[in-house]
This record gives sequence, structure tokens and C-alpha cells, in this order.
Amino acid sequence: MNPTRRRLPGLAKKDGFLSHPFDDANGVRTSGLVAGRNLKTGHAHDRHATAYYGVAPSVFHALASRWRKTLPAASIEQTTFVDIGAGMGRAVLLAAELPFRQVVGVELHPALVRIARRNLAVWRTAGRTRSPARIAACDAVEFAFPPGPCVAFLFNPFGAVVMRRWLRAMMRAFATRPGELDILYVNNEQEGEFELLRSAQQRRRKRTAAGSTDAQLVRLFLGPIKRSRADREADKRILANQPDGEYASAPHEDCSIWRWMA
Repeated sequence: MNPTRRRLPGLAKKDGFLSHPFDDANGVRTSGLVAGRNLKTGHAHDRHATAYYGVAPSVFHALASRWRKTLPAASIEQTTFVDIGAGMGRAVLLAAELPFRQVVGVELHPALVRIARRNLAVWRTAGRTRSPARIAACDAVEFAFPPGPCVAFLFNPFGAVVMRRWLRAMMRAFATRPGELDILYVNNEQEGEFELLRSAQQRRRKRTAAGSTDAQLVRLFLGPIKRSRADREADKRILANQPDGEYASAPHEDCSIWRWMA
């Protein structure tokens, strides 16, 4: 049997698997906790993967609502949503219910890609998609963002090494596109990497001539986003059932919103 087609550790009942109410209500499969060490693909970035766990729907909706109030450069209808480290695609499904120009989930692990694509097919059949949506099977650092305004969504997908590489790739890709990249970061464990990059950009601007219009990262929001009561109870029950107790639930997610702007 092809090892990439075996059920990943954390997705079987013997591993403490419990379904999230989101899946039960919608007939999809986005539940389960897969530790980063079990997300091997043979790629050099494997050892920097964190874990797979679906974002709480209430956190997604609250952060997306907060982002829309920041006055993005373009309307949501003109903006592409990109989920970096999409996993089984829960955030992609939620985003596809909004009127984005398009929605793209970027995922490296082939088993998670297959599951996410099946979930998206269910969503389409149920008439839940308001925007074109797809899953791209590739490494996040190598993904080419489409033209036009984009919002990147990250639910703590990788550690500091890959985050630095991804941020540098974003700065190159959007070097001549100020205002066209917003970043929504949930469970922002690598917030420091954003701050280091911002500090380096600020030092560079000071060294250049007065009036420099070089684009830079600007943080628009930093703080906790609360889970709904239903999501708190679901995540607490699911994570408490994990046999090794490696992860714990919390009533909120620490989040941030960044914008690449002149």
C-alpha cells in the first residue's frame, strides 16, 4: 500500500479521534489532530511543519470580519483568498462561502490535499461556494500568488525557518504591488519573525533618501480572538481526548493582521 494513502496518525479512533460539530453538520471531513512529525512528504520543509488542526469557525469568521473593517485596498469581490497550509481545507470552505474573487488552499501533504479536494467537492455539490475555489498541491514558499489584491490566511502552519523564507518570498513577489497583500495570522507563534522583518525594513527606509516610498509591513491588529462557546466546548473535548495530551485548548486564539503598504 502506498504510504501516502494510509490514514495519518491522529485521524483514527485509536488515536483519540473525535469529530468536530462542523463536520457533523456539513458532511465534510476536517477534524482530527496530526502532529507535525507525522506530516512527512520528503520535502526539505517537512521538519518545520507544526501540526494539522482545523481552525475554529468562529475564530475564522471573527478575524475575517475584523479584516474587512480595516479598509483593504480592494473590495472582497476583487480579492483572492489564499490559505497557506490549508490542511483538509476548513478555512477554504469557510472562505468559499464569501464573495472572494477566488479562493485557493495551498497544501504540501498529498493525503491532506486529497481530503481537502473531496471536501471542496462536497461544498460545491451542496451549493455552498460563492467564489471559485481550488486546492494547490505545492510548498507554500514556492506558491505563485495571482495578480491583484490578495489576503493570505495562516493558522500557524510552520516554524520560524520556513516563516522567514515565506515572508522573504512575499516581499519579493509583492515588491511592486504595495497594498495588494494582507496577512491574517491565527495562533501567531512566529509573530516575532514579522516584527524582525518590519524592523529591518524601517532601518532600511531610514538609510534611504528622505521621502522614500518603499513598501513595508504594517501591523493593523494584534490580540486575542475568542472562540464561540460551541467551538470552545468542541475543541476542549477533542483535544482532551488525545492520548498523549500534547496539545491543549484555550478560549481564544492569539491573532494578528498585517498589510504590505507604501
